[in-house]
Amino acid sequence: MTAVMIQGTGSNVGKSLLVAGLCRAALRRGLSVAPFKPQNMSNNAAVTLDGGEIGRAQALQARACGLEPVTDMNPVLLKPETETGSQVILQGRAIGRAQARDYQALKPRLLAGVLDSFARLSAAHDLIIVEGAGSPAEVNLRPRDIANMGFARAAGVPVVLAGDIDRGGVIAQIVGTQAVIDPADAAMIRGFLINKFRGDPRLFDDGYRMIMDRTGWPGFGVVPWFAGAHRLPAEDAVDLRHSGAAGGLHVVCLTLSRIANFDDLDPLAAEPWVRLTMLAPGQAIPGDAALVIVPGSKSTLGDLAYLRAQGWDIDLLAHHRRGGHVLGICGGYQMLGRVIDDPAGADGVAGQVAGLGLLDVTTVMSATKRLQRVTGRALGQPVAGYEIHMGRTTGPDCARPFAQVPDHDGAISADGRVIGSYLHGLFSDDGFRAAFLARLGAPSRPGFEAGVEAALEDLADHLEAHLDVAALLAVAG
Repeated sequence: MTAVMIQGTGSNVGKSLLVAGLCRAALRRGLSVAPFKPQNMSNNAAVTLDGGEIGRAQALQARACGLEPVTDMNPVLLKPETETGSQVILQGRAIGRAQARDYQALKPRLLAGVLDSFARLSAAHDLIIVEGAGSPAEVNLRPRDIANMGFARAAGVPVVLAGDIDRGGVIAQIVGTQAVIDPADAAMIRGFLINKFRGDPRLFDDGYRMIMDRTGWPGFGVVPWFAGAHRLPAEDAVDLRHSGAAGGLHVVCLTLSRIANFDDLDPLAAEPWVRLTMLAPGQAIPGDAALVIVPGSKSTLGDLAYLRAQGWDIDLLAHHRRGGHVLGICGGYQMLGRVIDDPAGADGVAGQVAGLGLLDVTTVMSATKRLQRVTGRALGQPVAGYEIHMGRTTGPDCARPFAQVPDHDGAISADGRVIGSYLHGLFSDDGFRAAFLARLGAPSRPGFEAGVEAALEDLADHLEAHLDVAALLAVAG
């Protein structure tokens, strides 16, 4: 087994991009390399080659390795449904729901699955680059931990600790981590790196040496802020961003409380003639919006109530009356219908709830989740994507399907201005995206997927220029 683990001093310190860049750097060295994250918490999921689901970050990292994503790359995925509860995915399949306080009892079973997946990946590749979750300094979570030092100790994987200087206090982040963790955990750490530096890195020379002196750990370098990060899919909802300049086609996406698979929007955000607004809670839908997107959600019924609480249901009807267009994706498609029926409480409390009524369809929820990649045609163009949803939608508007993939998908309203679809990732296809935007009177720039690939190359170049990548990878043995 040859592996190295990137842990962080906190959440959102850039671990996912660091791993993606290191994976591409290792691939360029001729190594067979794969990513691994023992436990991830995200509603942004990808459907894998073997028919399961993992976090989108691991799918991007797999791409950096030149691989198709498989469930072993992220054996435990937690998909938050409420403030305190999540759906638990083990090796690609949902095994139930757990409240935060009850989740600890599942850890022994989950750790066994984590180590099983890690062993399979290790047997198939020269090198595994592992991403931690949160921070090992959260010592209150250390008992039964499977995401950071609990995994590193169980699997015997050495650790490199990443600190985020952009948020300030990076010396305390790294020195403080060593101070609070168990000495045996600290012994797993072979060095550190500094991420997200802005300005002249020489100004941090004294601080860098201070960290080495205080911890005894070697430093692998200081990574400046990577300006190309916006060209790569973001995993966390906190990274959702606006795009474009005033005057472009105004596309508005409702930022739901359990928004899921929001990287569906990345190709639109990259379009120079599109102005994308992620509408915050309490804000009205702008009158100049040409298209309003109701995105995917991990909790369709909960987010339908949330949408109504913001007054967006009234705004959507007014937007449609003004001649505006509406697109519902996955859970958003379900919300656009007349009724959502959840007889067994698969999405929450059992019962029927009235939808927004913009599509003449009805959705019946079920506990069975549909997970599959699909290809076909929509708007006369080839389209590829994936489905990841519970429930089946039928009704008169389904007689006007949105796509053939190869079966009928989605529905279109009689006036043609409201579309619902279960397809995630559809905007990545240049031809389809151009046809979709042309219907709204906007041009399109091709090359989104090529842009992602170029960004991964730029990321690897960036790390090579500022880190001692050879020494860092040598930590893996």
